[in-house]
Amino acid sequence: MLKEAVEYSLAEGEAARLVQITDPHLFASNDGQLLGVNTSQSLAAVLNTLNATHYPAHLMLATGDISQDYTPDSYRNFVQAIEFLGLPCHYLPGNHDDPRVMSLHMQGPRVFGQQRILIGNWHILMLDSTVRGKPGGHMGELQFSLIDQAIAAYPNHHTLLVMHHNPILMDCAWLDQHCMDNGSDFLVRVSAYPQVKGILWGHVHQAVDEVYAAANGQLPLMATPSTCIQFKPKSPYFALDHLQPGYRLLELLSDGSIHTHVYRVPGNRFAPDHSSSGY
Repeated sequence: MLKEAVEYSLAEGEAARLVQITDPHLFASNDGQLLGVNTSQSLAAVLNTLNATHYPAHLMLATGDISQDYTPDSYRNFVQAIEFLGLPCHYLPGNHDDPRVMSLHMQGPRVFGQQRILIGNWHILMLDSTVRGKPGGHMGELQFSLIDQAIAAYPNHHTLLVMHHNPILMDCAWLDQHCMDNGSDFLVRVSAYPQVKGILWGHVHQAVDEVYAAANGQLPLMATPSTCIQFKPKSPYFALDHLQPGYRLLELLSDGSIHTHVYRVPGNRFAPDHSSSGY
């Protein structure tokens, strides 16, 4: 049986406007650094950059790896950091998160861990691709069942599937070891539904905007930069990019199309330690 969804009303024909942030890797201490980048400061810079645009978003999606050290305070720090935006925030776990600690401490009047969001004529499904104790992901049958049931219950809604792990390879040898291990099967199965209009994830610390050739047309595939360090694309070994932290804006149009763009913090304030060999 489907669990209750969080619902938002829109004017007829109005687009659903979303912000995606991902992979902040926060610590209990606001002084915590990941490979030379203070992750609390880089998240704040992303949020301030977003706030300065005055984008009239309806809600935020936080797609995992909220924490780097699994502590209650790291999750509380996230909730405190986003509070000034006044946006509802819907989250899902990443491989660096502890789901139990996360659910206990990602708490607030506008913070939600439910897997289903209904907004206008869109159905957003927040899927759990994590495998406990492993950096890579897997889409389990319970998640496929959620997709099946949600589409059966709302066949006239467009559907956006959101998760942490990448279902496609990144042509990046070290990172592709940690992808969704059944990503090809996932894409075949979900693309069979004409209601599925887009797939969105984090994890890869870089921007992706590609399409999957489905029987029902071109299915957008989207990944978003981290709010802290960035991974160098198409690198056979672990390497960090010079690009700044970022976020993604999405407009889900009532006709089922998606307008989206990635934005980054201006300047070059956040420079990682390029001599690092892993994270």
